[in-house]
Amino acid sequence: MNRNVLLAALVLLGVSVVLLLRLPRASGADRKTELRAGEPVTVFSEEAKGLVTLPAVVKTVEEWKGLLTPLEFQVAREAGTERPFTGAYWNDHRAGLYRCSSCGTDLFRSETKFDSGTGWPSFWQPIASQNVVEHSDWSFGMRRTEVLCRRCGAHLGHVFEDGPPPTGLRYCMNSASLRLVPREAR
Repeated sequence: MNRNVLLAALVLLGVSVVLLLRLPRASGADRKTELRAGEPVTVFSEEAKGLVTLPAVVKTVEEWKGLLTPLEFQVAREAGTERPFTGAYWNDHRAGLYRCSSCGTDLFRSETKFDSGTGWPSFWQPIASQNVVEHSDWSFGMRRTEVLCRRCGAHLGHVFEDGPPPTGLRYCMNSASLRLVPREAR
């Protein structure tokens, strides 16, 4: 192949990738969960020690911006990602319960947290499968499985099949999408 044609093809590919990465992504609720305000959602509650039915949490962009920090909004509502080794919980070893930073739904127990070496808090299973939604995510030119909060559609992170026993899963979450309630505070 002619060297100039190859160079032009590589430049075109590079420009295409840059343009693709700059495309805006819709918020979690708009993107995949299609929640309706007040619609009943059944999730596990640590406090109730069982399943509870609660109304879905649906808010406008302006309402979410008023409730969340800019980083929480960018990660949870716009499917962003915090930089590795910068989040509040990647190296936090306190016992407790991790809840959704957007709506307070119980998501993970500290007993399932492990050091994955990735710079993000990682868990080998959610508190209950009912509390999260998983979807295929083809962003950035790769196939991943995105994890969302069932009750409000917040983007939490991604799940991978390279975790420890007993599940072999790694729920790689963003600290900005979580709030830790330490065990002594519950």
